[in-house]
Amino acid sequence: MPFIRGLDLSRRFYEETVRPLLDAHFPNLPHTAARIGRGSEVQGFDTERSTDHDWGPRLHLFVQAARPDVADLLDTEPHWGEVVPIATWFTGHLGFDPRNEVSTSDWLATPTQTLAEVTGGAVFHDDLGLSLARERLAWYPDDVWRYVLACQWQHLSQEEAFVGRSGEVGDELGSAVVAARQVRDVMRLVLLMRRRYPPYSKWLGSAFARLSLPDLTDVLRSALAATTWQAREAHLAEAYSTVARMHNALSLTSPVDPTTRPYHSRPYKALHAERFADALMATVPALSDRGFVGAIDQYVDSSDVLERRDRSRAVALTWSPAPLPPEGSWS
Repeated sequence: MPFIRGLDLSRRFYEETVRPLLDAHFPNLPHTAARIGRGSEVQGFDTERSTDHDWGPRLHLFVQAARPDVADLLDTEPHWGEVVPIATWFTGHLGFDPRNEVSTSDWLATPTQTLAEVTGGAVFHDDLGLSLARERLAWYPDDVWRYVLACQWQHLSQEEAFVGRSGEVGDELGSAVVAARQVRDVMRLVLLMRRRYPPYSKWLGSAFARLSLPDLTDVLRSALAATTWQAREAHLAEAYSTVARMHNALSLTSPVDPTTRPYHSRPYKALHAERFADALMATVPALSDRGFVGAIDQYVDSSDVLERRDRSRAVALTWSPAPLPPEGSWS
């Protein structure tokens, strides 16, 4: 049997099984039916391998208030229907209800993977405003986008010189680890520049591939495949300049010189990506008191935090927005 993509299967499940049951038993029930949330099929990354766990004809059936009678019907008949009040699902999955006002703190407390889960997938029927909420979450407000970009550039700047410094003392393994971290940060930066929510690690490369940037992809692969720190540094320098030119093409700031140069008095190639961070931060003075920290998954890298909304919001919403002091050393 040929493989059927999960979203197609879920749509057929709603149209051929769930909707006829609702029409027969609850003909006037306002509801929303969608396949969103967790699952590779929501982002269109599912393959035959996906069928070995937590995969099949499933969807969320959103209602206005708890309806155990509807849940019992779907549990008895098709066995794959999840019935949940829409406000309950939003607050459980996001920590807020996007049908209401979304604050800057809400945006920054929500991992990009989670935003991708809510805005991905498909809606099959909508009486309750899910489509409008998804439109509202489709991308960051302009000021938040600029701020998140600034923080990503700053993050990239902080380890630019470490590929060379590690290699210079004979630590090729450490140099390679730093290079891999820089490649990851470049990929996340480019996705943000292209208005795409970066997914978590398993799908980061797949999402990046959809941008169709073969030259940049080849340079990043070369950086990862290099066996000497000098080669890694050269490939990364080319990648940095490419992404810097992409930044200038966005016209979010005045043009910033995209060429690399020595790292202060040391002979390492660096873009000094903090220049781009500073240029972007200058365009959002109302957010500058937060410092170069950014969204939750720009400074937290623990799945046990990011996948638990209570934990991720507790970290993000209790963090002081006071700016960090200047760095004291770059040794």
